Amino acid sequence: MYKTVYTEVEVDVDLSDFDTDDLVEELESRGAAPVESGDANQLLQAIWLKRRVGRTDYQTELDQLIYAGLGKIV
Repeated sequence: MYKTVYTEVEVDVDLSDFDTDDLVEELESRGAAPVESGDANQLLQAIWLKRRVGRTDYQTELDQLIYAGLGKIV
């Protein structure tokens, strides 16, 4: 005879015990990763380069980064 039992268990976990790639993979599997890290990095790099030389025409890249991260248009 078999019985199915449901229970809750509370476990303390230190996230530093997990590899960063594993954490990113888990977030992506949940659909909770806001931006592909490579895409965000490229957008941030473009914004940084423009700001570094005093250019102020980085609104398009900033809007893309916001949309990629939040899914909302400013």
